[in-house]
Amino acid sequence: MSAGLEVNGVPGVPAEQHPSGEPQSPVGIDELLERVRRGLDRVTPEQAHDIADSGGLLVDTRYAELRERDGLIPGALVVERNELEWRLDPQGSHRAPEATSHELRVVVFCNEGYASSLAAASLRQLGLRHATDLIGGFQAWKAAGLPVEQAAQG
Repeated sequence: MSAGLEVNGVPGVPAEQHPSGEPQSPVGIDELLERVRRGLDRVTPEQAHDIADSGGLLVDTRYAELRERDGLIPGALVVERNELEWRLDPQGSHRAPEATSHELRVVVFCNEGYASSLAAASLRQLGLRHATDLIGGFQAWKAAGLPVEQAAQG
């Protein structure tokens, strides 16, 4: 996404141009999601698998109950959504060891692929220009027959 674009104070989201220069009207979540996704090269489960195999990072933002119920993608970094930007910012003091560069290929996933689009757009605002999300989320990965392991019960 280009720097300087914003809608209703949300940086990085392309705004529809209003000819009169008046402030934009409120945008609903469906419109916001559509705008955000226009700026992402979203990936299929198979593409995400290939990205992980070639050194990219899969990031699981699902909450604990879903991970415990449905399992985990082997090798995916688990980061709660409310910590995502702090953990993935390569310049941040709270970054995960895996957050090595702004050039890192990051594929964020949630349960079904909605919240992950917004999360990927947020990471792009931090300069992670290759951040994107998994179409259909964890459920699509699982339905594609890709590897899933049971979460450790604790």
